[in-house]
Amino acid sequence: MMKTHLVRPYRSEEPLRREDQLAWKIAEIAADPVAVEDDVAAMIVNRIIDNAAVAAASLARRPVVNARAQALAHPYAPGSTLFGLASEQRVSPDWAAWANGVAVRELDFHDTFLAADYSHPGDNIPPILAVAQHCGRSGADLIRGIATGYEIQVDLVKGICLHKRKIDHIAHLGPSAAAGIGTLLGLPTDIIFQAVQQALHVTTTTRQSRKGEISSWKAYAPAFAGKMAVEAVDRAMRGEGAPSPIYEGEDGFIAWMLEGAKAEYQVPLPEAGEAKRAILDTYTKEYSAEYQSQALIDLARRLGPRIGDFDQVDSIVIHTSHHTHHVIGTGARDPQKMDPTASRETLDHSIMYIFAVALQDGGWHHERSYAPERAARPDTVRLWHKIRTLEDSAWTQRYHSSDPNEKAFGGRVVVTMTDGTVLVDELAVADAHPLGARPFGREHYIAKFRTLAQGIVPDAEQDRFLVHVQRLPELGAGDLAGLTFTVDPSRLGTVVSRGIF
Repeated sequence: MMKTHLVRPYRSEEPLRREDQLAWKIAEIAADPVAVEDDVAAMIVNRIIDNAAVAAASLARRPVVNARAQALAHPYAPGSTLFGLASEQRVSPDWAAWANGVAVRELDFHDTFLAADYSHPGDNIPPILAVAQHCGRSGADLIRGIATGYEIQVDLVKGICLHKRKIDHIAHLGPSAAAGIGTLLGLPTDIIFQAVQQALHVTTTTRQSRKGEISSWKAYAPAFAGKMAVEAVDRAMRGEGAPSPIYEGEDGFIAWMLEGAKAEYQVPLPEAGEAKRAILDTYTKEYSAEYQSQALIDLARRLGPRIGDFDQVDSIVIHTSHHTHHVIGTGARDPQKMDPTASRETLDHSIMYIFAVALQDGGWHHERSYAPERAARPDTVRLWHKIRTLEDSAWTQRYHSSDPNEKAFGGRVVVTMTDGTVLVDELAVADAHPLGARPFGREHYIAKFRTLAQGIVPDAEQDRFLVHVQRLPELGAGDLAGLTFTVDPSRLGTVVSRGIF
């Protein structure tokens, strides 16, 4: 039974035992040797496949090419693998976490969890896997580490809202990845405690990375958190400490980065001996767009044929949650979200653009839907600029509901035609959601991998990877190098300009 912990700032003169600090409680969970249940282990395999799928599709994109080039400047033995390269080619695990983290995140196409804050908990996998490869851990060790990473990430996202104070959500990822690495390596509570605190301290950044003109840093940000988590664990293992108490301190995270001296947060965490099952609360994406657009894309797919002539649309209003309205809707007040020349990252965070294209095309494609010529199409721009969002308190309530049967990320769409005809439709969750019309199972993850790897990863290499990853629970020390894939060098893109390395 999960236990809820009250977390608040403490004045320096107030007594606060180390054992009562949130970072220590996180570390205790990470050090708890509880077994991973079979359904959780199976979902971990699914998410490793999911990460590999989106990494394959992004191999030649500039941010991924540059991150990989930076990593290759740091070869190391035994080291860790990089997506796209032969498994014998190894780099330092922190740099592997960096490069693979960018590859996984670049297309905004892997798993998600939304509650008090946002997260992509699959971002835990690259740093934990990199350390597992470097340290010669088994598949069972990796499963335990990833289960912890997901558990801590989800629990922090449930309990502590970052975006209200404009702190980027990677502030929850640094601690969760550090905790997951601690579990992987079987570290004691006191070392994990210091690593969690260090990781939080160095990964607290602002949400400007997801505001206005959104750049490639959106993909780099979680990779940075993963790299910092690896380094934090390394320092803690060497006996180094961290700012403490990092969450509750008078000059700490909550007091100065979040709600201030009078703030209180309720963070749910497993009891001692309780299985870590949070990954089962998370969900992946069928479409390469912000998660809050997933249900609306499905809604657009079924609504488009009913509209017919899009030039006869007078207006479209999407009634949705506070988060959707203010982050990817017109409530963000970002003119860039309506700009045909905006970056891919910006269009990915414009539900107005996404809904217009999904209406016209009857679906979504991770490349074609973001192409500059697609965004600039005059008929699309006309339709796009007729779309706005409104916050609806009922959808906000459902967004924040703790009842999984009520929780929803979609909305209600009202289409008004020029002749006065009104079309109304709504959808609560995406078709691929666990409670959706066609929930993702193993076969869907494999199909997603096959689709995104087509023409990039040779068929035989796809087969090898899929067989290997599905044997994860039985893989021994040294076998984890197979949890990657190799492509022809022509598929890796080209470094256009060099930096320092």
